[in-house]
Amino acid sequence: MAYDGIITYAAAKELRERIVPGKIEKVYQPGPEDLLVHIHTQRGNVRLFISCNSQSARVCLTEGSYTNPDQPPTFCMLLRKHLQGGRITDVKQKDAERIMEIDIEAQNELGFSVCRRLIVEIMSKHSNIVLIDLETGKIIDAIKRISIDVNRYRQLLPGVIYKYPPVQDKLPFTEVTEDTGLPRDDRALMARVGGISPAISREIAADPGRRLARIVASVADGSARPRAYIDDKGTPREFHITGLSEYDGLECRFFDTLSECVDFYYSNREASNLVRQKSQPLLKSVQASLSKALLKKKKLSEDLLAAENSEKYRLYGELLTANLHLVRPGDRKVRVVNYYDGSEIDIPLDEKISASANAQKYFKKYSKARTAIHEKQAQLEDNERDIRYLESVIQNIEAADNVPLLESIRDELEQTGYVRRRQKAAQRKKKNSKPEPLKYLLSDGTTVLVGRNNIENDWLTMKFASKTDVWMHTKDIPGSHVIVKLDDGRNVNDLPAALIYEAASVAAYHSKASGSDNVPVDYVPVRYVKKPNGAKPGMVIFTHNQTVYVKPALPENKIK
Repeated sequence: MAYDGIITYAAAKELRERIVPGKIEKVYQPGPEDLLVHIHTQRGNVRLFISCNSQSARVCLTEGSYTNPDQPPTFCMLLRKHLQGGRITDVKQKDAERIMEIDIEAQNELGFSVCRRLIVEIMSKHSNIVLIDLETGKIIDAIKRISIDVNRYRQLLPGVIYKYPPVQDKLPFTEVTEDTGLPRDDRALMARVGGISPAISREIAADPGRRLARIVASVADGSARPRAYIDDKGTPREFHITGLSEYDGLECRFFDTLSECVDFYYSNREASNLVRQKSQPLLKSVQASLSKALLKKKKLSEDLLAAENSEKYRLYGELLTANLHLVRPGDRKVRVVNYYDGSEIDIPLDEKISASANAQKYFKKYSKARTAIHEKQAQLEDNERDIRYLESVIQNIEAADNVPLLESIRDELEQTGYVRRRQKAAQRKKKNSKPEPLKYLLSDGTTVLVGRNNIENDWLTMKFASKTDVWMHTKDIPGSHVIVKLDDGRNVNDLPAALIYEAASVAAYHSKASGSDNVPVDYVPVRYVKKPNGAKPGMVIFTHNQTVYVKPALPENKIK
C-alpha cells in the first residue's frame, strides 16, 4: 500500500486547496470504518471519503456511489451533532506522519462557536478516526474505541485527553535536502527516514537525498503527477505521485488529482477483493460437486467394465447345463470341456445347491449384467453432462469480474439444485434484469457477442441470435457461447477465413483454454444448434459444425 507520509502530505495540500473554506452539509457512515462527508465549497459541492479500514485506510475526494445503512450508526450521529453546518478552517498533516487533521469551526447546542478537530490516523490495522475538542484536547469519540485493556499507553475513549501515536526516532522526509547524507540501502533508508513506503525507499535508494528532496518539491510546486500501475487483469497494483521503476512492465495511468488516483486505486482494489471473497465459497461448492461427479464417473466406469466382462457367466451356465452328470453333491467346482475351443475350464460351484440351480444362477448373473450395461451407460452419460456443466460453471465463476454477475451464477446454481437456496430466497422478489453479454467489434465492424454465464449463454443462443448468425464454442472445452451477428444478409459461407479466425479467437479467449496457444473452436450456423428437453443451462447439441484452431485473443474494439 502506497498511502505513506508523502501521499498524506500531498493529500493534505490538495484538500486544503479544495475544501477550505467549506461547509459540512451532511455526514454519512456507509461502512463500519468509513465516513462520507458532503461539503459545499466555493467551487461546488464535493464528497470527502475517509476510511480507517486496515486494508484501505485513506482520505480523498470521491465520485463513487455508496450505500448508506437505514439506521445511521452512533458515531455518524455524533459527527452530525458536532460537525454538521460547521466550516472547515484547515487541513494539515501531523509532522511527517500518516496522520491528517481536519479543523472545523462549528456551533454547540447553545449557539456558541467551538473548534473541533477530526483526526484521521492511517496506520494499517491501527488506523482510526477520532473527533476531539481543540480547547480541552479531550476526545469526543472515536470510530474505534481503544480501552486500557488493549493499549496501556494510549486510550481512545470519550473524555480522555488525546495522545498522538508514539513518535519514531526518524528524520522526517520533509526535512531531507539534496545534501542530507542517507544510506543507499532501502531497508536502512526506511529505518532512517520517516514517512516513506517500501516502494519509495527502493525507488530512491541509489540517490536518496536528491530524489526524495525533488519528490517533496514536486508536491510543493504542484508538478507532481499522480499515477497508478495496473496489471494485465485490470487490477491496480500500486500508486504514487512519482514514477516507480519496479512497475515499468505494467500499464501506467496518470490522473489530474491525487484524489482521483487514490479513489481509482482503492475502489478497484476493493471491488477485486470483494469479487474474490464472494467467488471463493461459490467456487468451493461447485468444485465439491464436480469432485463427487468425477468419483461417480469412476465407479460407474468400473461397474460398466465389470458388466461388460459378464460373458463368462453365460458360458458357465451353458457348460454346466451340458455337463450336469459330472457334478456330484457337495462339489465346490467342476472341470468341464469348453466345446467352443476344446479347452478344459474349472467352474466354481455353490455346494449348497444343485448343479442345475448353479447353472440358473449363472444365467441370472449374466442377464443382470447385460441389463446393468444399459443402465450404467445411461447413468454415465447423464453424469458426463453434469461434469461438463459444472466445468462450465467453474469457468464462469473464475471469469466473473463483478458481484452482480456472481449473484446471477449463484441464482443459476440454486435453480439447478447444486447450491442450497438462501433464506427467504423463494420470497425474495426477483428482478427481471436483461442479460448484458460482452460485445466486441471485429476488424470489418461485425459484432461478436459473448455470454458471461450459462443463463446468458442460453438467452444469447436460443432467443437473441438469428438462425443465420454463427455460433461458436471451444471444442470439448468449457467456455462461453459466442455469436457472430450477421444482420446484413450474409451467412457463414460469405465470411472470409480471416474473420472466422478472428471471431474464433474471441471464443478461445473466453474459455478454460485461454492460456493455450492452439485452441480448437467449433462454429456452425445457429439453426443447427438445439437445446435438448431438460438440459441444464448452457448445454446444447449441434451438427454441421466445422473446426478451426486459433490462438486466444480479443479484438481491439470492445463495445461498452
